Amino acid sequence: MIDIHCHILPNVDDGAKHMEDSVQMAKSAVSQGITTIIATPHHMNGSYDNYKEDILVAVECLNDRLQEEEIPLTILPGQETRIYGEMLEDLEKGQLLPLNETSGYLFVELPSNHVPRYTKQLLFDLQLKGVKPVIVHPERNKELMENPDILYDLVSNGTLTQVTAASIAGKFGKKIKKFSSQMIEANLTHFIASDAHNTTTRGFVMQDALSIVKNEYGTSMVYWFMENAQYLVNGEIVVGDVPEKIKKKKVLGIF
Repeated sequence: MIDIHCHILPNVDDGAKHMEDSVQMAKSAVSQGITTIIATPHHMNGSYDNYKEDILVAVECLNDRLQEEEIPLTILPGQETRIYGEMLEDLEKGQLLPLNETSGYLFVELPSNHVPRYTKQLLFDLQLKGVKPVIVHPERNKELMENPDILYDLVSNGTLTQVTAASIAGKFGKKIKKFSSQMIEANLTHFIASDAHNTTTRGFVMQDALSIVKNEYGTSMVYWFMENAQYLVNGEIVVGDVPEKIKKKKVLGIF
């Protein structure tokens, strides 16, 4: 199994605090059936700035340590970049890091409470440059929860999304769990990933999430999510079913 979103690199953000934390996270990942992780440290998010060249060095160091420990896990380079207006320019400067460096997929993180006005245009412009944007954990964005048609428009225009395993498993509450399910049902998400930060409060939870998906949507849906992660790593095209709008429930017979 491939986990495309994880904060396993040591001492770079709010994930693993040091190399020993990284090793423990690696062991936990292997116990979940994960064989490959894309390390995605925060970038342009508060006090966290992790540039491409620094991430590549950190990934190499962690892989060396895992080999020494004989832990059967491969770390690939990536980055979780908070959306900002100059992303295209900085991508061309080599400061931003597409997932697995050359896959053509780029993580984009939205603020937790809103969607910036320029989001739609920026995500479209990225695609014009041959880069496929992947919005991370949209199920935890307040504005998207309140107005899912915004998400529908973005996905209809070619943007992909990644839902967090812990959201599906209900670790962030019932509302986020429900929205995650609605996104799956409406073909508004394409990847499930851990977004793990540690082995305690923000663990991998991948097996729990995939078990829920299997029970509610069938084994083929589990395979679809897993295959998409492989396609992403390989730089191949990920194609989902036609997105649908999330239907609002009737209240007393009125929408």
